[in-house]
Amino acid sequence: MFNSAVDEINSLKYKTYNGSKIPEIINKRVEEFKTLGLFGRTKFDFRPFLDVDLETGIFGELCFCILTANSSAELGIRIQREIGDDGFANLPENRIAEILSKMGHRYPAVRAKYIVLARSFDLDKVLKQKNGKIARQIVSQVKGLGMKESSHFLRNIGYDDVAIVDRHIYRFLVRHKLVPYKDTITPSIYMESERVLEDISEKTQIPLPALDLYIFFKQAGKVLK
Repeated sequence: MFNSAVDEINSLKYKTYNGSKIPEIINKRVEEFKTLGLFGRTKFDFRPFLDVDLETGIFGELCFCILTANSSAELGIRIQREIGDDGFANLPENRIAEILSKMGHRYPAVRAKYIVLARSFDLDKVLKQKNGKIARQIVSQVKGLGMKESSHFLRNIGYDDVAIVDRHIYRFLVRHKLVPYKDTITPSIYMESERVLEDISEKTQIPLPALDLYIFFKQAGKVLK
């Protein structure tokens, strides 16, 4: 079953979308992540999958990951563009909640509260860590972030040694019988899935940050973040 998963991912290296090669789109996205980590700011362009581009800093990306918990990346991207870094850092909690509600987020009050609480989080403490798994332990102290969201944030700021095990990735691994099916992705299931993804990464020679995007494209038909 491992080989079938590898073959399925390798086949995507030859896929195109609206005339653009999937590997080129994914590599560009990974470079945007690296730029954010290195320089503290980046510009994302989600075309041709989503007619949105936006500039963000590291705190803005943290807020995006808070928003995507039990929600969608697409909605998180649209909200991130609407509010912007300055809004995430300075708007009153009730105003953020109003925007989230207006844009259709399922948990506007709770996510607004988490964003405001995150303003006091010491991001420098994370950025000093070279090891993504140690950095994940620190990031997971942010209210509203679990292992998946913490890994998501770290990948999006350039870390390459943590895996994002969301429902799309997990379903892919279950479909190939590489991990057992559970109703909930427990920490032990998460770690087991991460180890499998590391093995797939080594076999396909696709780095973990890009591997997530390949599998997400296979499962959802989009390359977002």
